[in-house]
Amino acid sequence: MSGRLIRLASLVLLLSLSACAASPHRPRSPVPVAASEPALLLLVSIDGLRADALGRGDTPHLDRLAAGGVRAQWMRPSYPVLTFPNHYTLVTGLRPDHHGIVHNSMKDAQLGRFIVADQDAGRVPGWWQGVPLWTSAEQAGIATGVWAWPGASAPRDGLLPRYWHAFDAAVPLDTRVDEIAGWLQAADGPRPGLVAVYLENVDGAGHDHGPAAPETHAAIRAVDAALGALLARLDAAGLSDRTNVVVVSDHGMAEVPDGHYIAVEDMASMEEAEVVSIGQVIGLIPRTGHEAAVESRLVGRHPHYQCWDRAGIPKRLQYGSHPRIPPILCQMDEGWNALPRTILDRRDANGSHDRGAHGYDPDLLAMRAVFIAHGPAFREGAVLAPFDNVDVYPLLARLLGITAQPNDGDPATLAPALREP
Repeated sequence: MSGRLIRLASLVLLLSLSACAASPHRPRSPVPVAASEPALLLLVSIDGLRADALGRGDTPHLDRLAAGGVRAQWMRPSYPVLTFPNHYTLVTGLRPDHHGIVHNSMKDAQLGRFIVADQDAGRVPGWWQGVPLWTSAEQAGIATGVWAWPGASAPRDGLLPRYWHAFDAAVPLDTRVDEIAGWLQAADGPRPGLVAVYLENVDGAGHDHGPAAPETHAAIRAVDAALGALLARLDAAGLSDRTNVVVVSDHGMAEVPDGHYIAVEDMASMEEAEVVSIGQVIGLIPRTGHEAAVESRLVGRHPHYQCWDRAGIPKRLQYGSHPRIPPILCQMDEGWNALPRTILDRRDANGSHDRGAHGYDPDLLAMRAVFIAHGPAFREGAVLAPFDNVDVYPLLARLLGITAQPNDGDPATLAPALREP
């Protein structure tokens, strides 16, 4: 998720990425590549890039990677279809129900409150359950570099990525390319065998203007160009032939028409329930003495949304067992959001609102994500049937030559993408 995420710009439930930047490594000159050096893995996430955005003239570099490698018709995000849960799924292979990042906004009995704007909470290891790819790689002696991927600022088993930069939307794309290319040239330290990069620009434009807006198309072109520049730097350093590139998105983006909002207070008043999350996936904790009334009124179908108790969440969503999931969950219909009335009143006063959103049913066309893979490990020109994003992690572990941690993915799903399955 991006600098926008659910874009609820006030109160304690503000959902937007923010973090302080770490001191970057600035290599002075490249280290020659040894002929026996193992393949590198470059993992790039383009937040909010819809699967149907490819092949429409905005993505020449992505299209070239896909044509010379492997792409999926689309990739199905995990539920809830939000940035932090899905990014941590991609690097652990665990559903949000299992890795603990069950929403961009959560409450834990021991840890307290988590919102993506709280950089201190993001550094607390207890929020991030499961072992991310970069930790396993470091434990195996493979240096790693991570630019802003959610979860990378929290040490796991006392380890952080060797090279690391926290999210900072103020850093221009060309500066990010310079820093990441510098890591891979490795003048000041070991060359990372894994580099994971998070790019928020498309998601931010999609929220502000809608997925079909000119501004969103411009953001897609800018990110595609930045990826092209990074690949050119790899080529100039003699690394292209030994680099496996995997490009993903966490989810797509849906249009939000004018007026497609309801007030959270119309679901349950503050006296009746604590609202843990807002936006598209609404979590509520009924207050003592109001449990039966809130459940009776909410559970079931309503105009523009559906509510379940934890036990009633559809099995296909594979969600509901983690204790951080509130007792009542409401899912908004595509193109609808639920926000506190104070935010709605302020937006009505200035005429502003989000034009795009995600967080809807993962089977919707607008929520479909991207998967592209290219490099020495991959076949050329292959198109894969749709698959769940939990299946990416076993592939990444295999590319690094490390043992995958317990996960929800199936290593057989993406075996056909490989030259030697």
